[in-house]
Amino acid sequence: MNPEGTWDLSIATPIGKIQAVVDLHTQAGTWLGRAHGTGEEIPLRDIDVNENRLTWKQSITKPLRLNLTFDVTLDGDTMTGTSKAGRLPSTKVTGRRRPH
Repeated sequence: MNPEGTWDLSIATPIGKIQAVVDLHTQAGTWLGRAHGTGEEIPLRDIDVNENRLTWKQSITKPLRLNLTFDVTLDGDTMTGTSKAGRLPSTKVTGRRRPH
């Protein structure tokens, strides 16, 4: 499954839903990505694609300073999974790929 493209994410956090946009693409065989939302743009790290599973890490500063780990399953143009920040409970993540 190829996750390349622009994804609109909804992350259910303890302080409410956060909307974010993730852009994923490959360059010279390496996955690159950026997330933006809540007024900041963040590079994605350690992006791994394994069949229909996608994982990545990112650090945010808004609304709190957190290091997040995402683990989602891809199904066509949708993704579902979790985001985890340290010892905090996992939060639900859903996403939809934008049409080309």
